[in-house]
Formats: sequence, C-alpha cells, structure tokens
Amino acid sequence: MSDINPMAESEPIEPTDASGMLAKNWWAILIRGIAALAFGLCAFVLPGATLVSLMVFFAAYAAVDGVFSIVAAVRAARLGEQWATLVFDGLISLTAAAILVIWPDISIQALIVLLATWAIMTGLLEIGAAFRLKTEHGRVWLGLAGVASVLFGVALIVAPFVGALVVTWWLGVYAAVFGLTMVSLAITLKGRLSHQPAA
Repeated sequence: MSDINPMAESEPIEPTDASGMLAKNWWAILIRGIAALAFGLCAFVLPGATLVSLMVFFAAYAAVDGVFSIVAAVRAARLGEQWATLVFDGLISLTAAAILVIWPDISIQALIVLLATWAIMTGLLEIGAAFRLKTEHGRVWLGLAGVASVLFGVALIVAPFVGALVVTWWLGVYAAVFGLTMVSLAITLKGRLSHQPAA
C-alpha cells in the first residue's frame, strides 16, 4: 500500500487567484514603485516647481503607472486570471495623464480635484485588491498603498486651496510612501514566486 498522499499530487503548482497573478507580475509592480519613488524624488529636489512642472511630473508618472497596469492586465488575461481591476486602474491613470496633456492651462484648483479623484479611486481599487491577496503574498503592503492613496486624496479635498508648492510637497511624500510599499510588495511577491515548488 502506497504512502503517497493523492491529494498532494492534485495541488496546483502556481495559484490562479489574485495572489498568483500578482506574483507572476511582480516586475510590473516593482517598476510602478520605482516610478513613484522617482516622482517623489523630483518633487523634493525641485520644491519650487511651477504648476507646469508639477503637471509634467505627474502626467509622466501617471502614464507610466497606467501603462504597466495595462501590461499586467494583458498578461493576466492571457493566463486566464483576473484582469478587470488592473485594466480599470490603468485606465484611470492614463485618463488623468491625458487630461493634463490635453488641458495644459489647468488651474491649481482643477489640478487638485483631478489629483484627489485619481488618488481616491486608485486607492479604493488597491484596498479591494488587498482583501483578495493572501497575507503571505504582501496583503499588508498593498493595503497600505491603497490607504496612502485614499488619505492623500482626502487631504487634497479637505484643503482644496493650497498652493502649487504645498501640493508638490504632498505629492512627494505620497509618492515616496506609495513607492516604498509597491517595492516592498514586489519583493514579497517575487519571494513567494521563487518558493513555488517545481513541477
């Protein structure tokens, strides 16, 4: 009589849920984190940035963030995994970037409304995704990124008439926190993926 547990043979090598999908796309999350850190660094290095400079920085970051969200979604779709949230997240960022490119003479108040809307919507998506992520795959990091986004958006709504310099500083702090959580999430996911047993 064999001592081999038949259930062990039937366990999937790689999960096909949200945790598995994110683990396979850890590199895209890492690039999003690095882009956020670079954006935050620019905000601190150039604290006296004009409104135009602020828009250029944010549009570039939102475009990079959106593109890599879409890339991750396409890869997930090809593998038959969940992709709708990533597409929605990417489209929000790309839309925000497009608005700034199409409307270059946007006022500081309109920019703050745009930033607040973008931050809250993406933050809520990240928090929702965190609940679908396994704890060992970095649920805390994704949740913290979502909370940071929502808090940043709420702060902009509470103080809608702050100047461009203050918004630049706030963006720098937010981008630094968001970037660190994304990099930490990517490292955690890569570690979980490398620990998957070989077929």
